[in-house]
Amino acid sequence: MHIKRDILSVVTVMIILFSACKTTQKSIKPDNNNAGGVTDSTEIMDSITPSLANTAVMQPKDTIALTAEMIPQKDGSRTDAFLENLLRQYPQYFDSILNRKADMKVQIIYTQINRDANNKPRFKDYYFHVNSKDYFYPASTVKMPAALLALQRLNELNIAGLTRSTAMITESDYSGQTAVYNDPTTPNGSPSLEHYIKKVFLVSDNDAFNRLYEFLGQRYINDQLHGKGYKDVQINHRLNIALPDDENRHTNPVQFRNAYGKIIYDQPGQYNTAPYLQRDDRLGKAYYKNDVLINGPMDFSIKNRISLEELHHMLRSIMFPQSVLPAERFNITPEDYRFVWQYMSQLPGETTYPPYDSSYYDASCKFLLLGGDKNSKLPQGVRIFNKIGGAYGFLTDAAYIVDFENKVEFMLSAVIYCNGNGIINDGVYNYTTLGFPFMKYLGEVVYGHELQRKREYAPDLSEFKMEYDAIKD
Repeated sequence: MHIKRDILSVVTVMIILFSACKTTQKSIKPDNNNAGGVTDSTEIMDSITPSLANTAVMQPKDTIALTAEMIPQKDGSRTDAFLENLLRQYPQYFDSILNRKADMKVQIIYTQINRDANNKPRFKDYYFHVNSKDYFYPASTVKMPAALLALQRLNELNIAGLTRSTAMITESDYSGQTAVYNDPTTPNGSPSLEHYIKKVFLVSDNDAFNRLYEFLGQRYINDQLHGKGYKDVQINHRLNIALPDDENRHTNPVQFRNAYGKIIYDQPGQYNTAPYLQRDDRLGKAYYKNDVLINGPMDFSIKNRISLEELHHMLRSIMFPQSVLPAERFNITPEDYRFVWQYMSQLPGETTYPPYDSSYYDASCKFLLLGGDKNSKLPQGVRIFNKIGGAYGFLTDAAYIVDFENKVEFMLSAVIYCNGNGIINDGVYNYTTLGFPFMKYLGEVVYGHELQRKREYAPDLSEFKMEYDAIKD
């Protein structure tokens, strides 16, 4: 699927706000489907990263003309001169990444949004080293389409009394499955699709995704996404639980019950017999399995897959459904969209149910701009509507970033591979020294450019102002 792009005229060089701050970050929750090896978590140590919260000025090392031509790439990837030149203005942050983009599997998509006199958005996409054939493990980013499909499935069922807040009971009838009858983090103690979706966006909860996966079934998820034009997507397994393929093809029975305990929808367990798309996706030079080091690449051919371009377009379809073809939209209500927007942008500390303590800091699920930094705070008036992922050495973020005070909006998606030794499942990844600083610098550079970019019409962003559960201290 190709997204239409316009040509950008020559633009002026900008400055962005900067100050250095030392940060301490918590570990990423593992969300891989690791069969018996070391879990893909990483302890994040100290790193030096800039912050837009203060007022010092970060200047580019050199002034480079920002042209709009596409740069030919021998590996078949897509790179716009504009975006590459923007990064080259900051060699202190991006030189090693520009020089080793293939090894680091870096891909970036930046979308400028320009409104007309009627506030209708137009989109200009710019690419850096984007190649849908270059596999990366999507980790928790697959939770975003699962959440939207769960809301869509409810609308398709169209059963009286069945809503996203209806009590959802997950049973088990096959090996590897677990049941869920209650959830103490909800107001009434009952699990629900609404609560699972909240947790998916607020803290990227793995079990919450697994329950959405089980409700939808493997075949429904993939058939629906393929039908919306996302042909390369494969969501084949639960997260953070090691199950063989047969058990991932089987999904649990699910019941929905009203406030009196009466069953209003009873869905039997499902089994997907459809063959998978044939792939040959392999990563690394060695990997651990059952604590044994195996030399040779690890096979990811039946693991989850989504290209950055598909993920980016999916985000656009969620934030701007009228800007994509009707067949590409999720079949959900306007109220569903606002619910999703709220919890994509709400911070854990603004949340009443589930209640989250201070270990779930603002940036824990905000990589771009904040770098997952425990001490980073959003600039005044800024909100990030996004979904992150991190596992097997990959960090990914797909974000729509809004500055209500300065009337700025843009989309930015990126992935980077932080595995310097090439060994998978050893728990030794360069998230702190490479991945998080890259995400933070990238977000700040693009945000700084957007602050300086001239617009014919200032956007009216009021539709994206949300009422959050609680006011943060």
